[in-house]
Amino acid sequence: MMNLSGNKISVIGAARSGIGAARLIKKMGGIPFVSDSGSDDKLKASVKVLATENIEYETGKHSDKIFDCDFMIISPGVPSDSEVIKNAKQKKIKMISEVELASMFCKGKIIAITGTNGKTTTTSLCGHVFESCGKKSYVAGNIGLAFSEITLEVKENEFVVLEVSSFQLDLIEKFKPVVAVILNITPDHLNRYENSVEKYALSKQRIYENQDKDDYLVVNGDDDTTLKYLKSYKSKSFLFSLNEEQHNGCYVNGTQIINKKNNSENFSCTTDDITIRGEHNIANAMAVIIIAKIFELDNEGLKKALKSFQGVEHRLEFVKEIDGIKFINDSKATNVDSVWYALRSFSEPIFLILGGQDKGNDYEKIKQLIIDKVKKIYAIGSSAEKIFNFFHLFVKVEIKESLEEVASASLSEASEGDVVLLSPACASFDMFDNYEHRGRVFKNAVNNL
Repeated sequence: MMNLSGNKISVIGAARSGIGAARLIKKMGGIPFVSDSGSDDKLKASVKVLATENIEYETGKHSDKIFDCDFMIISPGVPSDSEVIKNAKQKKIKMISEVELASMFCKGKIIAITGTNGKTTTTSLCGHVFESCGKKSYVAGNIGLAFSEITLEVKENEFVVLEVSSFQLDLIEKFKPVVAVILNITPDHLNRYENSVEKYALSKQRIYENQDKDDYLVVNGDDDTTLKYLKSYKSKSFLFSLNEEQHNGCYVNGTQIINKKNNSENFSCTTDDITIRGEHNIANAMAVIIIAKIFELDNEGLKKALKSFQGVEHRLEFVKEIDGIKFINDSKATNVDSVWYALRSFSEPIFLILGGQDKGNDYEKIKQLIIDKVKKIYAIGSSAEKIFNFFHLFVKVEIKESLEEVASASLSEASEGDVVLLSPACASFDMFDNYEHRGRVFKNAVNNL
């Protein structure tokens, strides 16, 4: 464990991970100073916590006080090209991520999961499986609680299942999970990586760089980008694949899901045992099966846990059925690839809600799927015009001002057997606080119909 006693540590960003880091620093004898450029009104909840904990902070700016520190904690929402980061680099101030800080104090076994799509579902499923099989586990990171909020609670024989983003991995030094998982890598957040898929992919690959021969690496054997940028590693590797048999890992053979270690089968179930929709979720489940068998979890307990998992909020979440029309909340689909997976999960005709804050989206990948499956697109948010211009020659597109408008219109236009799917392909910050807020607004609009 790192000795923080008397260290002055600046925390940049006062959202969930920044608050968690500041509280951990104070508990361990350090002196945190939290700085966020957002307004007091926007940060009302965070400011209340900081004031209650007697932690010094500033809002609405980053003053020079932040540079009077031993090192900095950078929250994942702070852009790498922001002035505060550039100035800290010029001053040669050490910067680390909140997961790096929290890992220094974690006595338990860390299972870290990254990827462009499927992180939240896989992390939640993994935590569910471990708990169901009698293994105490904490689910944290980009999902639910910040790692730093729970790290001191974790005992040596317990597990932390972490959802980890590329932004968090950018600023690690010694972060060393016992199991590292890469689900997939597709273009996303390229504005943070100089529009380079390679830089983004190499950021993801950092998840295993500190592992040794006693650790494990789980990788998607079907994902060309992940495999292309795979660096040398010392850990034991396992692959999961929908398409090819694996001697060390998990694969699908017809309707059978089979897991092998050293070419010896140690678990099997059927695809029907995975209750969450879509072949991408079969892949996510296979990653979890590998992890479960690394730690030799009971086969019957594992199978029951896979069957009982109902998915996560805002990820292909069933909201309500009205007059035979199913309303589905997939607000967490913040990139085009997520929408590709969502569309492939339904055989029913779809009324699709697209739009929000554009991240340089190329809609060519989902164009044919939309022609084949979508009756109409409702375009929302600051990217509505871009969506209209791209799709209106192939499918009906209507721009709407709010999700309440969309819900009302879709109920009157859709028919029995249709699906109304919120799967926006965009960030939410033009209209909402985050994707969770967007999903809740959609669910409220549907439930109020």
